[in-house]
Amino acid sequence: MRLEEGKALAEGAVSKAVSAGATYAEARLQSGHSREFILKNGESQPSIFSEGYGLGIRVIAKGALGFAATNDMKTGAVGELARRAVKLAEASAPVLKRKISFDDSRAVRKKWAAVEKDRIEGADATWLRGVLLDIETRIADGKAGVKLPGRFLVLWAELEEKYFVSSDGARIEARLPRVGFFGSLTAMEGGSAAQRFMQQGETGGLEVVGRVRLLEKVEEEAKIMGKVLRTATKPPTDTVDVVLSPELSGIAAHESVGHPQEADRVLGREGAQAGESYLKADSLGRKIGSEEANVSDDPTLVHSMGYTPVDDEGVAGKKRRLIKNGVINEFLHNRATAKEFGLASNGAARAVSFDREPIIRMSNTFVEPGDYSTDELIGEVRHGVYFKTFTEWNIDDKRLNQRYVALEAYRIEQGEVKEMVKAPVLEIATPRLWGSVKARSKHMDFEAAVCGKGDPQQGAPVWTGGPETLLAGIKLGAR
Repeated sequence: MRLEEGKALAEGAVSKAVSAGATYAEARLQSGHSREFILKNGESQPSIFSEGYGLGIRVIAKGALGFAATNDMKTGAVGELARRAVKLAEASAPVLKRKISFDDSRAVRKKWAAVEKDRIEGADATWLRGVLLDIETRIADGKAGVKLPGRFLVLWAELEEKYFVSSDGARIEARLPRVGFFGSLTAMEGGSAAQRFMQQGETGGLEVVGRVRLLEKVEEEAKIMGKVLRTATKPPTDTVDVVLSPELSGIAAHESVGHPQEADRVLGREGAQAGESYLKADSLGRKIGSEEANVSDDPTLVHSMGYTPVDDEGVAGKKRRLIKNGVINEFLHNRATAKEFGLASNGAARAVSFDREPIIRMSNTFVEPGDYSTDELIGEVRHGVYFKTFTEWNIDDKRLNQRYVALEAYRIEQGEVKEMVKAPVLEIATPRLWGSVKARSKHMDFEAAVCGKGDPQQGAPVWTGGPETLLAGIKLGAR
């Protein structure tokens, strides 16, 4: 059944849920089509094709939420599903300490689609394999200047289509094509090894591969790995200034700002699933960084992997200023948490498939740009290290203590980039990190990522990024 044919079922489901006693009801018709191809050390692996289509229904009844989903797209089955969702809500109502309600966000009526030049439907296994083989010819057999005995390359193309209707009057229709790449490269030279994980991707059609310069980027990364193994020296481990590249700025923003400022984490509702937060409900207005610490999340960025101009509760997406001039300015909200905080939802609810409930998610989280050129920013450093790419990162459950190990990194002396250094380690607490921000460049760049959260797990496509970010007075380690 096509999306168009299922609209009447979605609208009927909302009506039946309201008739069964729901004070609010929504139905989300969602289809997903994905093709994926893998090359492992030049050998083709089985092509992967996945397809999903169904209807998710969520209701509020007697102050409790109920959710149910089906891929049985028959009128009788959908009607029964709507009634079941209401019964689930009513059954759970007696055990709730606080009744659930939604804020008064304006119902949106909109049809939208990501910009797409060469339609995603053209991404068959032959096309996907061809792109990966082109990459393979650039990096195999030492062609990039280094031996790569481990080459794991994945390219996928997916199309997500949705129709959302609610008893509040929302009507949303969306088409979201994406192309994504993951690569794991292991380099060996002189008894030493280095490993690099890469992710690239955008919303759009087949033109994404050229737009992100995928072939060139993978080749460049392979060449850098050779230089790391041949020339990198021991990094300084005293107190230095640190320049974080857009890649490092972005992962820090995502992990130590985006996640702990999800309102469901702040309220303790993700503790057994995706972790907790070092922040509390009264942390808004708390000083957490310097005046130069500015971090946002924006679902409206064109071509972004997290592009969501309208969320999965029918709320218009907008830029969220998470940290503003060093102050905790805003949490990520859905309609329920916004109501608890006495606010309006900022459109952060997302679901990755029809059988998953929308939960609070990041979209594209980044450090805001500043006033310096990249050269001017580096010129501010008397003694420091430039973290350009990372090979390892981790962060604790409360998103408070984190560690980043660089792959490509350089010593900086008297404002000049010097030799490559090997595996400098930045281990730092969140307030210390953002409190150390001294300056930001004008240059912005983004990386694709898949953000995990929820139970059952929901891997949501996102972007992370930012400018070059200067941290002052940091004690580094080495691995």
